[in-house]
Amino acid sequence: MYDLESDIIKNQSMQEKLNIILKEIDIQSDIEKIGTCEVEKRDYYSKCFSWSPSVVTNKGCLKPQNTNIDLIQIIQKG
Repeated sequence: MYDLESDIIKNQSMQEKLNIILKEIDIQSDIEKIGTCEVEKRDYYSKCFSWSPSVVTNKGCLKPQNTNIDLIQIIQKG
């Protein structure tokens, strides 16, 4: 490493990363605590189809302000 580079690494959740991306396009959003939204308690995909994954990880939700979008849910399938 060069002397001018910082050694500090900040760990960010997927919610924080997406919130930063939204701020870059002038959309303000609130980070919701994982597991507090009603939509997180339902199944994400139907298990009746072979292409639907059976393992889905919830990464949290964001509530955008002053938009037509009520909620953004971040999931990871695989």
